[in-house]
Amino acid sequence: MSKKILLIDDELDILEILSYNLEKEGYSIYTATNGNEGIEKAKEIIPDLILLDVMMPEKDGIETCQELRKVKELQKTLIVFLSARSEEFSQLAGFQAGANDYIVKLIKPKILISKVNALLQLTSQVSDNAKLIEIGDLIIDKDNFRVSKSGQQFLLPKKEFDLLYLLASNTEKVFKREEILEKVWGNDVIVGERTIDVHIRRLREKLGINTIQTLKGIGYKLIV
Repeated sequence: MSKKILLIDDELDILEILSYNLEKEGYSIYTATNGNEGIEKAKEIIPDLILLDVMMPEKDGIETCQELRKVKELQKTLIVFLSARSEEFSQLAGFQAGANDYIVKLIKPKILISKVNALLQLTSQVSDNAKLIEIGDLIIDKDNFRVSKSGQQFLLPKKEFDLLYLLASNTEKVFKREEILEKVWGNDVIVGERTIDVHIRRLREKLGINTIQTLKGIGYKLIV
C-alpha cells in the first residue's frame, strides 16, 4: 500500500504542483485548503506525512500542528512545515508546535521530493531488535511507541521518541551531533543546525531538565 501524504495549504497552485510531483513518486495524495479542514481530513485518513503551510485562513499552521499533535492516532505521523516564512522565530515556533521538520518554500521540487522520500524511508525502517528500555523511573517501549517517567505517560512526536531511544540505547556513551543527525534524521535529510537543540529542549521540558546532559562542543548523553 502506498504511503499517504496530506497537503494543507490555501494556495491552490502549490497544492496542484505538489500533488502532481508526489503522485508521480507513487504516493497517495490528499489535500485541504485550511487548518480546520486539514485536521478533519487527517483524522479520517491517518496520513504517514503532513506537509503544512504556516500562513492560512481560519486556523494558521502553528495552531493546526498543535491540534494535530493532540490526536493520539496521529502521534506517529510526520508533520513538516512547508512555508515561505524563513525567519528563525517562525521555524522555532514550528518545532515547538510539534513539527518534525521545517522547509522553506524556495526549495526546488526535486530536492523536496528527495527529502520526503528520505523522511518516509526512515519511518519504514522498523528494527528487529525492538525492545523495552528501563532506566530508573524512565521506561521506553519501542514496540508500542510509549514513554513513561515516574508513572506519567508521554506521547512524543516521532523524532523526539527516536532521539530519546537513541540516547537511552547506550547510557555510557556521549552521542555526537553528527551521529544523532545521521541516525535520527538520516544522511539524506537536510535539517537546520538548531533542530537537535530544539528537540533536546523539548525532551528536557517534558521529562525533566536533568534528564539529558550537554557536553559542549561534543554532544549529548542520557543521565541515569
